Amino acid sequence: MTSARLLESWRVAGLLFLLTTGGCLDQMPGKPNPASRPKLPSEQTDFQVLFARSCSGCHGADGKLGPAPPLNDPLFLAIVPDEVLLDVITRGRRGTPMPAFDRRLSGTLTAEQIQILAEGLKTHFKPTLAGGDAPPYTGELSTQPSAEQIARGEKLFASACAACHGDSGQGSGDEDTAPGRVNDPALLSLFSNQALRRIIITGRPDLGMPNFAETDGRDSDFKPLTSEEIDDLVALLAHWRGRPQQVASNMGPGE
Repeated sequence: MTSARLLESWRVAGLLFLLTTGGCLDQMPGKPNPASRPKLPSEQTDFQVLFARSCSGCHGADGKLGPAPPLNDPLFLAIVPDEVLLDVITRGRRGTPMPAFDRRLSGTLTAEQIQILAEGLKTHFKPTLAGGDAPPYTGELSTQPSAEQIARGEKLFASACAACHGDSGQGSGDEDTAPGRVNDPALLSLFSNQALRRIIITGRPDLGMPNFAETDGRDSDFKPLTSEEIDDLVALLAHWRGRPQQVASNMGPGE
């Protein structure tokens, strides 16, 4: 066979191959398939993936049992306004470990991803409570609590909190690391006043802490806390936050 005929045979074979393979060319070995390309972090739109990457480290793998307050909490999801969820994820909480996630604020998420997280918290975890009888999520939180507020807060703490946290927030012992200690300025510095108010309202159901209305471990005449009473408790905790570290562990309720 001459070279010309051999070349022509190869051309015919190549043409037949193209005609018979048709639409399979995109799947030839070595040809990338766009559908199998991994998503860039900024392209991820799955709530569960976004939550695992951005939230679970602090709030727990299933939105609870993390070092930060649970997000998988029916009472919290019932009372927190949608715009607050969006704002906190976007901007974070200044002065606390909660970061801003907006990429425009040096975060890691796009505006679309933040919206997916904010909306997904309620649609994925599905609050089962109406929340109508609970105090509002926000209150009258003073940055400089008055002596009167602190005094009222001390009385409320004795009836609502002392059984677990000690008469003056020192926990169940005299050591600085006593279980239940909440008068630690270093601990309190991790929480904004609004975050403290939220925890008093919702409790920590994942850790057995009662909410604003539950009677477990409280005086027999305990009544559900009002919004104003919760603000007074926050004022007391804010007062403890400002105390010197070496004094806070042993201070008495009237100090």
